Amino acid sequence: MKTFAEWLAFIERQHPKTIALGLERVAEVWRRMQVELRCPVITVGGTNGKGSCCAMFEAMLRAGGYKTGLYTSPHLVRYNERVRIGGVEASDASLCESFAAVDAARTDVPLTYFEYGTLAALWLFARDKMEAAVLEVGLGGRLDAVNILDADCAVLTSIGIDHVDYLGADRESIGREKAGIFRAGGRP
Repeated sequence: MKTFAEWLAFIERQHPKTIALGLERVAEVWRRMQVELRCPVITVGGTNGKGSCCAMFEAMLRAGGYKTGLYTSPHLVRYNERVRIGGVEASDASLCESFAAVDAARTDVPLTYFEYGTLAALWLFARDKMEAAVLEVGLGGRLDAVNILDADCAVLTSIGIDHVDYLGADRESIGREKAGIFRAGGRP
């Protein structure tokens, strides 16, 4: 059984690239995990202000009495900051359990650190039966791991010039990639 520190070191080594945009790998592992998040999902993308927007949504939902899951990145001090359940950071033990669940389903599929963490957070939210989930996009939107879920509410904060190697060289191209979290017609 791996310690929390061993899990973090392990997931850092599971993909040859730090950033590898695309939904195929992460969607396949999510399907293999055979869990479903059965609550409204709010996805927040953009360049600046995503974390603040997510914190505001979490606070409003919690004030309304909802059991919320919040997934953000990056963390400032401890990895646990990325995953909050009911306003409380996920414990090392629960994160270890979720990493093990991802690893069991992953088998030979290489996942980035962010993809691994996203799936682990979603697994915890499904297991703990969240009543609402707030997910912060890591990079971009259209091809970001959190976009494997259809959001009930998708929000874009300000759009600036960022990650031009992945998203495009101008605000319009970057905005188009970030707007990939929207779904035509919404959920049925």
